[in-house]
Amino acid sequence: MSSKPDQISQVTLRPVAADDERTFLELARASAELHHPWVRLPRTSSSFSSYLSRSDHVTAACMVVCLRNQGDLVGMININDIVRGSYQKGVLGYAVFLPYARQGYMAAGIALAVHYAFECLDLNRVEADIQPDNEASLKLVRRLGFRKEGFSPGFIKIAGLWRDHERWAITRDMELPAVPKE
Repeated sequence: MSSKPDQISQVTLRPVAADDERTFLELARASAELHHPWVRLPRTSSSFSSYLSRSDHVTAACMVVCLRNQGDLVGMININDIVRGSYQKGVLGYAVFLPYARQGYMAAGIALAVHYAFECLDLNRVEADIQPDNEASLKLVRRLGFRKEGFSPGFIKIAGLWRDHERWAITRDMELPAVPKE
């Protein structure tokens, strides 16, 4: 249900910064095939600048998962489309960078992001919309305790195509993924 504590303690989550641009873009380009067709990350200076500017921690929070000791960028996590009022929700987006895929680091980062969403952004709900063929991502949210809530045909336009998505969510009243006590 939760990430392994040793892997959680190896990563940290922080806001993406302008200083991350060179490394982020290199890793996004090197990881493009891994992410195809699920997500397309910023790969140019212009697209990174746009990405950075939308992270206001009011309507979107764009973060990077880093190895705690080395500071290496492991992946990115966004909480997008934050809606306040009676909704208090956001939509989770994430991607791991090569060479860190399938090592548990993103599960740890997402666990941290879920807690950030509930504790710092005061959200009640975090949603994840995942393409049905993205088995790795579906396995990840299942393991972290998200529940499947539905299926939406032609739900999100990615790389020019309207793609079907399964809708998953976790709410603050559910058992949340474990994070270390510091």
